[in-house]
Amino acid sequence: MSCHKFVITVLAVFALTSVGAAHAIEQQPRLLDEPSLFERYTSSAQDLILKGLELVGINYRRGGADADSGLDCSGFVQLVFKDAVGMLLPRTAKEQSEVGNVVDRKELKAGDLVFFNTMRRAFSHVGIYLGDNRFMHAPRTGAEVRVEDMSQGYWVKRYNGARRVVER
Repeated sequence: MSCHKFVITVLAVFALTSVGAAHAIEQQPRLLDEPSLFERYTSSAQDLILKGLELVGINYRRGGADADSGLDCSGFVQLVFKDAVGMLLPRTAKEQSEVGNVVDRKELKAGDLVFFNTMRRAFSHVGIYLGDNRFMHAPRTGAEVRVEDMSQGYWVKRYNGARRVVER
């Protein structure tokens, strides 16, 4: 693992263990033996998250399915699932939207696929849900794989639904 990817992975683990910490403290104090957010994920969800976060910073490339030359949204999802849990998903976001079980937005769990209408057609964009309304994805030409907040207006207006491909 390169130094850059190692640092991103360490930062991601730290972020996942403290995501929502301020909010949680306001609600109720965390017990010392209570598992962190990251510890509550199943091992397959942890693997998906870690693999996806390793790819943060990879350049977007339309039609891209390789981390060395760049990834588009569905290529990113396909690569993460293949490398993390050995599952080969279909190539396009639309095809990926037909795999697994439909998940209500209120029931989203880490590792679920989230879909958006970003090209004036349903299920034209896909990402991987992290928890706390955050997801990782390869957004567009000129950008890099990154984590974003689904509660931002842009994503709220374009949300199409979610699928659970890996059972927990």
